[in-house]
Amino acid sequence: MRSLALILTTSILAANAPGLAQAEPAPALHAAMALATPSGPGASVGEVTITQTPSGVTFALDLHGLTPGPHGFHVHANPSCAPTVTPEKTTPAGAAGGHLDPAKTGMHMGPMGEGHLGDLPVVQVDAGGEAHVILAAPRITSLDQLRGHSLMIHAGGDNYADQPAPLGGGGARVACGVIEG
Repeated sequence: MRSLALILTTSILAANAPGLAQAEPAPALHAAMALATPSGPGASVGEVTITQTPSGVTFALDLHGLTPGPHGFHVHANPSCAPTVTPEKTTPAGAAGGHLDPAKTGMHMGPMGEGHLGDLPVVQVDAGGEAHVILAAPRITSLDQLRGHSLMIHAGGDNYADQPAPLGGGGARVACGVIEG
């Protein structure tokens, strides 16, 4: 315990010592998340902050107002959360396109698989409709890979396979945010 106190005290003193260089904050990207509605982005449901680490990027979720339970979470190809409208149907956040897949694998294999680069870990929303968690994406090695794209939260979970249902069996697009920064 003494050594921890010494380390903490030394760190605090060094951080506040005049003339010592302060560490620059890590660069980050942000996505303001809003409900995906047929008329476009709706009410805010929070924010996701994305930072670079030596072992990939992390997604820090600060979300509220969602349905409790598991939700599919993905990087989508386009920087838009607008709906798409056809004579047959309106798709909330449809302009975000499909999952980010720069290698054109055409496969949904999860965050550790060799399929879509945009496959991220499932988001678990608590009974109060909140998710405050940091998720790792080790296959995404640079913030530059995320610029010009969007984040999507889907209804239902994600089994990271295209069977028995395509795209992990996830449901409708629930919330969307354009990655900026």
